[in-house]
Amino acid sequence: MASWVLSECGLKPLPHIFPRPRTGINPSKARFLHSKKSITDLKLPSVKCSGDFSRDRNWGLKVSAPLRVAPLEGEDEEERINGVNGIGNNKGVEEEEGSEFDPGAPPPFKLADIRAAIPKHCWVKDPWKSMSYVVRDVVVVFGLAAAAAYLNNWVVWPLYWAAQGTMFWALFVLGHDCGHGSFSNDHKLNSVVGHLLHSSILVPYHGWRISHRTHHQNHGHVENDESWHPLSEKIYRTLDSATRFLRFKIPFPLLAYPFYLWSRSPGKTGSHFDPNSDLFVPSERKDVITSTVCWTAMAALLVGLSFVMGPMQLLKLYGLPYWVNFFHLSFICF
Repeated sequence: MASWVLSECGLKPLPHIFPRPRTGINPSKARFLHSKKSITDLKLPSVKCSGDFSRDRNWGLKVSAPLRVAPLEGEDEEERINGVNGIGNNKGVEEEEGSEFDPGAPPPFKLADIRAAIPKHCWVKDPWKSMSYVVRDVVVVFGLAAAAAYLNNWVVWPLYWAAQGTMFWALFVLGHDCGHGSFSNDHKLNSVVGHLLHSSILVPYHGWRISHRTHHQNHGHVENDESWHPLSEKIYRTLDSATRFLRFKIPFPLLAYPFYLWSRSPGKTGSHFDPNSDLFVPSERKDVITSTVCWTAMAALLVGLSFVMGPMQLLKLYGLPYWVNFFHLSFICF
């Protein structure tokens, strides 16, 4: 039908356009024809069809589709800035054929550039505002525990575990900010609040803080990174089947954080509780001991509570939210 209409109008069908082979050609390097004509300039004269079919209808083509399309305004400039394969390649289309983005190349900006782009008010540390978050979250934690203990219903308990586990994770985040020094400018305040928050969820504050600093300084490094670092094939082959299963099969890796605190990752020795671990330098020994003592005090408190309220009640109020908390932590870090 389309062929008959075109023939009636005196138009010839467009020739078949066969795509050029892509082998060895970088599509982003193609040079397009530039046209200074606007869409209205490209209109073709009206063509009237012969015969009764047309009834003097206007069959003029309203658009024109050249084989090569002119690039959008600014496209060449963007390609020149971003390069063919993404950020970091400033040579753009002038690079030789076959070149690829190098993920190991440094980015075209410095850390100072990122810091300079952040508004100054974001760097202001307000200890009163920070403490208000602590008070708010602690009130929510005790409120949820009191409500769950009062209702004591198996319909409520799963909801409580999800909500309280999230609040335990919120406590960890506040302690995390203390460890980074973003909670306040007062080092002692950061240390006191960090110990209270992290010890309450059985995390050795200074032990974690120091290893977390190592993690940020060596992020993604196969040997020096401290958390979630990629294992070398040599270390992977030395793992027994149980360790491989627990480390690489979901959801078990998301529940492994407490074990990491005790024994670190495969291929590494030491512990976050041991002041003599190679995680720490001699000057940090006293800090690690302080955090380990605080952790031990919290563990003793939980043991005492298990005798007061019973181990099953403690498991429901604290144990299961504790694991939900580390699920959140590991999932986000992973």
